[in-house]
Amino acid sequence: MERKQFQLGDVVQMKKAHPCGTNEMEIIRMGMDIRVRCLGCQHSVMIPRAKFESKLKKVLRSAPQGGEQEG
Repeated sequence: MERKQFQLGDVVQMKKAHPCGTNEMEIIRMGMDIRVRCLGCQHSVMIPRAKFESKLKKVLRSAPQGGEQEG
């Protein structure tokens, strides 16, 4: 099974919904742990990468390439 590809700024769909009712999250930090922000209530949570990869269902919207640097 191939690993899902995701990057900083992507909006992803998780297998289980957040308590607020939505299952869409935005990736706001990546490393050994992944920090995601709920798009329903704006709550952010840090998840270990291995757990995040197992709970990820699919990438809904990819971040625009090169648009992260503002100056």
